[in-house]
Amino acid sequence: MSKSNTERIPFEPNNRNKKAKEVKKPASAPVIAKKNAIAKKNSVNTSPNIKRDPLGIPDEVNRRLIRRAAIFCGVPTGLGLTTFIVSYILVSKHIFNLPTSAVVLLSMLFLGIGVLGLSYGAVSGSWDEGRVGSWWGGEEFKKNFGHLSEAWKSQQQLVKATQKSKD
Repeated sequence: MSKSNTERIPFEPNNRNKKAKEVKKPASAPVIAKKNAIAKKNSVNTSPNIKRDPLGIPDEVNRRLIRRAAIFCGVPTGLGLTTFIVSYILVSKHIFNLPTSAVVLLSMLFLGIGVLGLSYGAVSGSWDEGRVGSWWGGEEFKKNFGHLSEAWKSQQQLVKATQKSKD
């Protein structure tokens, strides 16, 4: 089953499937040095404005995902922590008597939404360079979650195949 160029994740390495099928052997120092030199030569960007991290994610996409995750996680987490402060003020000034369980449950709700927001922010961002995507990211979430589920399924098939070959 081969993937066409349009079905790949935008920043997916080209040799990903080859690495999964290879059996890693210990390499000697000259071989490692030669591989590092070839990797540096192949990783030279044609455009000086495109920076990539070691995983191959473009800098523009990386910043977009971090910003979205910070917003979708930061706002609910801030509300969860603010719940404690507001409830303390309300109870200590005798404005309103809140049950402790209500404060804990409300703050846990906000903090839980913050944890989900962290993942949603990363998956709902556009993984394509030069394409920002929508603010809520519903379309991008469907597309990116499809990429992730395909990767999980292929990884499970690879694990099953290696287990069968060991038996």
